[in-house]
Amino acid sequence: MTNDSERPQRHSRRGIVVPFTIAGIVLVVWTAWWFYLVQQIETRLDAQVAALRQNGWTINHAEVTTTGWPFRARVAIPHAEIVAPSGHGLSAPELVAEANAWNPDHWVVVATDGLTLARADKGRVGVRGDGLRFSVSHLRERFPDLRVEMIRPVFTAHEDAQPFPIASADRIQFEARPHRENEDADAVDVLFNLQDARGRPGGPVEGATRQGQLTLRLEGVVQEASRLAGPNAAGVFSAWTEAGGRLTDVRGELIAGESRARVLSEGLSAGPDGRLQGDLALNAEAPGAAISGLAGSQEGAVNRVGAAGAAAATAIQGDRPVDLTIRFRDGRTWLGPFALAPAPRLF
Repeated sequence: MTNDSERPQRHSRRGIVVPFTIAGIVLVVWTAWWFYLVQQIETRLDAQVAALRQNGWTINHAEVTTTGWPFRARVAIPHAEIVAPSGHGLSAPELVAEANAWNPDHWVVVATDGLTLARADKGRVGVRGDGLRFSVSHLRERFPDLRVEMIRPVFTAHEDAQPFPIASADRIQFEARPHRENEDADAVDVLFNLQDARGRPGGPVEGATRQGQLTLRLEGVVQEASRLAGPNAAGVFSAWTEAGGRLTDVRGELIAGESRARVLSEGLSAGPDGRLQGDLALNAEAPGAAISGLAGSQEGAVNRVGAAGAAAATAIQGDRPVDLTIRFRDGRTWLGPFALAPAPRLF
């Protein structure tokens, strides 16, 4: 007979079952959370679209699909068209928005097959590139963080549309976030970076760069930032301008072909016509090359006589750095007594 002490011990299977049970419970709970999150996303998206349409926006798209289980929420919006009452907007064969399921406060939107920009009365321009992305985070804050990035974009104006200033660029970036020095202020820090852009044939950028490249880096502070809201016929900048909105502490660098300049302005604003107002100080190296190139531009908006006069005036300085002031007033861009072109227009 076999002694009880010699019989093999039977181990409890509880040690194996418990981890699988816990994993199963976690999976069920996480799946329930994911479906709840997706439902909330779809509900809020429908509500936002309805609200924008009531305010005069044109929003069209094909059937929206939401996938990404278990770790992401991926919203695909085919044949998307989003146009503000001002006539500015975009359309794309497909927009894809993604967020991590554990952090639905940070979204990245990608135009997978390029997009088309609508420029109100200027017509449309197609944009293609290696990456066209928009991201937004901290949605619960007063001012969320916004980022736009275009990697090696190429711009093609549609038939009967006005030409676009540049033909291509290595990178275009725009960022906006709450003012770093005082997050409670009604202000937003902004950054714009245009890297190695090439102008279209015969245009002012190609002329100013002497068929070279244009790089522009600017940063500043948007005051009265809360007024940049509310769609209307003139766009979001209209209410901002009426409230005294200004762009302050502007700093940056401009490289146009062989010309280079440091840029500084204490304050810029927009006039009732939407065109920029204020002074922009430049400490420039070889500015004559860029200005004379601008004078040779085939762009009808450029005042060739004024640009030629400005080029002759700056040529007196030779190759020495020179301090210049670009003045935006009366809807024009002035260098001293010389009117160069229309002032840039915000809306």
